[in-house]
Amino acid sequence: MTSWSLATTSLSLILLAFLTYQAPPVLSWKKDEFRNCNQTPFCKRARSRNPFSCSLIANQVTISDDGDLSAKLVPKNHDDHHQINPLILSLSIYQDGIVRLKIDEDPSLNPRKQRFQVPDVVLPQFESKKLYLQRYSKETIDGEGDASVVYLSDVYEAVLRHDPFEVYVRYKGGNSRVLSLNSNGLFDFEQLREKNEGEEWEERFRGHTDMRPYGPQSISFDVSFYDSDYVYGIPEHATSFALKPTRGPNVEESEPYRLFNLDVFEYLHDSPFGLYGSIPFMISHGKSGRTSGFFWLNAAEMQIDVLGDGWNAESGILLPSKQKRIDTFWMSEAGIVDTFFFVGPGPKDVVRQYTSVTGMPSMPQLFSIAYHQCRWNYRDEEDVEQVDSKFDEHDIPYDVLWLDIEHTDGKKYFTWDRLLFPHPEEMQRKLAAKGRHMVTIVDPHIKRDDSYWLHNEATEKGYYVKDATKRDYDGWCWPGSSSYLDMLNPEIRTWWGTKFSYENYVGSTPSLYIWNDMNEPSVFNGPEVTMPRDVLHLDRVEHRELHNAYGYYFHMATSDGLLKRENGKDRPFVLSRAFFAGSQRYGAVWTGDNTAEWEQLRVSVPMILTLGLTGMSFSGADVGGFFGNPDTELLVRWYQLGAYYPFFRAHAHHDTKRREPWLFGERNTQLIREAIHVRYMLLPYFYTLFREANTTGIPVVRPLWMEFPSDESTFTNDEAFMVGTALLVQGVYEERAKHISVYLPGKESWFDIRTGARVKGGATHKLEVSEESVPAFQRAGTIIPRRDRFRRSSTQMVNDPYTLVVALNSSQAAEGQLYVDDGKSFDFLEGAFIHRRFVFSNGQLKSINMAPATGKSRFSSECIIERIILLGHGGSKSAVIEPANQKVEIELGPLQLQGRHGRTVLTVRNPGVRISDDWTIKIL
Repeated sequence: MTSWSLATTSLSLILLAFLTYQAPPVLSWKKDEFRNCNQTPFCKRARSRNPFSCSLIANQVTISDDGDLSAKLVPKNHDDHHQINPLILSLSIYQDGIVRLKIDEDPSLNPRKQRFQVPDVVLPQFESKKLYLQRYSKETIDGEGDASVVYLSDVYEAVLRHDPFEVYVRYKGGNSRVLSLNSNGLFDFEQLREKNEGEEWEERFRGHTDMRPYGPQSISFDVSFYDSDYVYGIPEHATSFALKPTRGPNVEESEPYRLFNLDVFEYLHDSPFGLYGSIPFMISHGKSGRTSGFFWLNAAEMQIDVLGDGWNAESGILLPSKQKRIDTFWMSEAGIVDTFFFVGPGPKDVVRQYTSVTGMPSMPQLFSIAYHQCRWNYRDEEDVEQVDSKFDEHDIPYDVLWLDIEHTDGKKYFTWDRLLFPHPEEMQRKLAAKGRHMVTIVDPHIKRDDSYWLHNEATEKGYYVKDATKRDYDGWCWPGSSSYLDMLNPEIRTWWGTKFSYENYVGSTPSLYIWNDMNEPSVFNGPEVTMPRDVLHLDRVEHRELHNAYGYYFHMATSDGLLKRENGKDRPFVLSRAFFAGSQRYGAVWTGDNTAEWEQLRVSVPMILTLGLTGMSFSGADVGGFFGNPDTELLVRWYQLGAYYPFFRAHAHHDTKRREPWLFGERNTQLIREAIHVRYMLLPYFYTLFREANTTGIPVVRPLWMEFPSDESTFTNDEAFMVGTALLVQGVYEERAKHISVYLPGKESWFDIRTGARVKGGATHKLEVSEESVPAFQRAGTIIPRRDRFRRSSTQMVNDPYTLVVALNSSQAAEGQLYVDDGKSFDFLEGAFIHRRFVFSNGQLKSINMAPATGKSRFSSECIIERIILLGHGGSKSAVIEPANQKVEIELGPLQLQGRHGRTVLTVRNPGVRISDDWTIKIL
């Protein structure tokens, strides 16, 4: 859900709106409610700076006791009044080609306050990968200035240029660069200082005043990516996957890409405006096939320009370079410079390097990657029971039913409206009997009500954030007058986690999980519909300094609470709307309050690709659109595409018409059922990919160029995507489309997953559009595990047999993997799982164990493989299974057991081999 579009911040008018409330109006996004760069002083100041205006030089370069290259940054020109004191620079080197650069004020000079450094994002174990420097070498750069050079890896080295100050990574033994900072001399660091007489620090916007007691404290600098043609990342924006330039010749005037978590009402597509989450991590890629990445660990508001070619031509100073590069300009309101350089060289390497710093995505429970049914709101227990039974009546599987805010007692979380939901435990147990689960919403705003136990306890303990007058901050959200917990404080996060116990959350059961919405945080009467920047947190940290991480800490505390509820034995499931770097460790996210429009369907793909590229593998968009009533064709197309989202949930605003899958006529019910069946059929493949993400950071859904990094045709393609290495999916984004163009990269063929038809790779194909599905193709040379029997839920499929779809390449070879565990506990961390690698070559299909030989726990399964489908095989009549020396027949059979499509395919039926065993099947 979202906030109202407020025409005024007057408390009396808001109260009147609530008193006369029937249902919040569905209105269009109000641009004027949010600041642009010109209305944001730090952004306006930074954008006005000219190239090479930075006068800082590095001196007193040395190796510190911590094994870092350290230096002091001082102005070359002593008349630079902007630079009050020297800045402290430290450059650290880590395994796997990672450079960390920190720049801060000198604490020994007693600055007015300690600048905020974001805690609990970088993994504690990351420090164990640090390479302690013993020495550095000196050299002269371009015959002019000195530089200090340190070892990074056998391929790369890091360079600190002294005058002018610049940091970059280059290939060893040459001048070919990978990444650089301050190559255009735009670095600026506003130091904390005393207020001058007559100086005004306050900032005003739409009736709100930000006191800014510490004055201007922004930081800005340029970052350059070499051998690059495009940059990606820095979610969250509803825009193209490849980020468009925001400044430069022939660039339409644009705002920078904003990173400031906000409750944005009906957001627009194709906009650089910041949405619900922020991850200041950017990745570059180019024709060279090389990839690099840059991450700024900073939770204050950030604005980022992507600079078009020739952006600095007016300066009259152009840097000579034989390397193609993209320049970017990063601006933040507060914090310190705490940045990471990732050298790649491949796209998967960069993602792995980034997640080695911020954490791998958590391993989800199996049920959570199946289909979710949600609406604001299912009215009562009878409504829940009817919806549940209708899914069974129409033979449509689902795993989770969701309850929005109306299930509570007066918008007080951890409670139930006992008139509408008098027996919540029984309701959940009825769902659990079918293997299904429930999710309820728990938002960060706590109702200020003296009869509410949670509010009273938080007030007594002093756990709320404070306003500028040091009183408990009082804002307005769904319950009316509300306060917000200081989630920066670990003690408060621990306390919050205890509220998910069965004793505290009365009416909850083991099959109940949690949804964190509105956690940007959303404050209806706050500036830009959020918390004022001068609100105070732990140790007098201002909200401006940590705003983008507030939802992250709330997500973390909720996830930890569910973990404690089951004594650490059950994997939590928590969906969050707000996110930050590291959120991937705590659960899933979604793209927020989208609209039932074709363009919103289309933009969901680059949004999800961007989230995956920046660590957030478990993401999706509201199927059907949250706002508005989708026409039937759009709804069907959204289900067909959404079946391939990592997180697959339908959701709708309470002003919309009911849109459960059976309400659109028999034919459309059938089409939606088939789309959902595709997801359940592919659950073994998706679960295997989630395990890959959990161990490597590589996203479940990924851009084409991640699999084909040298194919330029893939660099800007954000209408199609890869699911793992094996599946390519192309959405249909136009109403009544008759044909669609699909680009299939690579030299090998692809196979239509519905018909088995072979299609040539390395070409664009104009295909007829079918109402029955969106185009999806299996890559030759891959093996996909499936489960073809459909049950009421994924939980009821646990003992079902598997199908392997073997798509042979031109060498008559293919390979794939299958990962299986109990789907819910953490026993897999102690070795309790099955991990098989399937390899087809020389006419033989082998199952090879990839699980460790030793482990504290074991996981066993009696599940067998009932079918092996051979695509692209010349034809045989029989096969022999070893070591049993059993002969089986090869015959023609359907590609999909419940499908009606296409020709029959070669099938090894009932080989009877177990998924847990080593075996070989020889094709005769």
